[in-house]
Amino acid sequence: MGDLVNLRRARKDRARVDAAGQADANRAAFGRSKAEKSLTKAERDLTERRIEGHRMEHPRDKRD
Repeated sequence: MGDLVNLRRARKDRARVDAAGQADANRAAFGRSKAEKSLTKAERDLTERRIEGHRMEHPRDKRD
């Protein structure tokens, strides 16, 4: 015969694990200093400018 499972406890345990995962994500997103945030933004902007600079045809050239 199988093991008995308390469904209420299992639901609470699953909710606790989900909350811990969300807390980890929030710490990664919001737990950074202003310098780290600005560095990440600068790197993202530089990468975006490089990609746009290597395009064969710019979106604004398609006005016709």
